[in-house]
Amino acid sequence: MLALYEGSIWPWIIANGLVGIWACGAHLEPRVRHRSLWIAVAAAQAVILAHVIFGAIAQSQDLIEPGEPLVYGLAGLLSCSLIYAYRNEMPEQLHLLYGLGSLWLMGLGIRAAYLVLWFPT
Repeated sequence: MLALYEGSIWPWIIANGLVGIWACGAHLEPRVRHRSLWIAVAAAQAVILAHVIFGAIAQSQDLIEPGEPLVYGLAGLLSCSLIYAYRNEMPEQLHLLYGLGSLWLMGLGIRAAYLVLWFPT
């Protein structure tokens, strides 16, 4: 379980970074807009959910210390829900919302990787 928890950080960072760049590009260039973008957004955000589940299980098995690393996963899930909640408020800038939001999620993943992989407690 610990390997799944630590290994799920990289897909979180890479997937949200790529989706963020794609969505920001779709905001600027309508030809890049495609339905598969929304499938990729959902998959990138599902990786965050999987990371939190793996972390909760690893914490319940006393494989990781309780505290800060799991907080970034929960902040990521909260950010996903806020991005989703604002989609109806900004229909003209929907791609920009998801692009910048995904880049924000990538940043949370980098911070989580910093704590989990490089400086574990």
